[in-house]
Amino acid sequence: MTEPPLRRATAKDAETIAALVDRAYRKYLPRIGRPPAPMTDDYDAVLRDHEVWVVDGPETIDALLVLMPDADALFIDNIAVDPARQQGGLGRMLMTFAENAARGRGLCALTLVTNEHMSENIAFYTRLGFVETGRELRRGSYTVHMRKALLGAGIAIEEDT
Repeated sequence: MTEPPLRRATAKDAETIAALVDRAYRKYLPRIGRPPAPMTDDYDAVLRDHEVWVVDGPETIDALLVLMPDADALFIDNIAVDPARQQGGLGRMLMTFAENAARGRGLCALTLVTNEHMSENIAFYTRLGFVETGRELRRGSYTVHMRKALLGAGIAIEEDT
């Protein structure tokens, strides 16, 4: 089975992306007691200011990835998969894409944050090699900071002459 292609999102995708994020994060409302941060983002601004990649489905966008370069890492600001498409490998595909993007830029790590109540996401990121680097109390719950070191990324190799 071939993986669906990723494409760079455009300004015309803002409304569809916001609807996808709403579908993907709605299940966390009862756990957290408020909308998760991605549900409150202005996707016109996100598309203008950040690198957004999407996977198109037959009728709508099925998944998205928002990337933000940092000093030595590529920050995954948001990853969302339509609930109807979850458990089908799209999340893993997007994470592999992020890792390859970081390596291609010579960055040595991926970083992200998630809410402590999103336990299945923490487990997923841990399976992918992320480690927790800290917690920060925000608006009544902890934000979990995670990092994945990319072996060999950002290291210059000198050749013998």
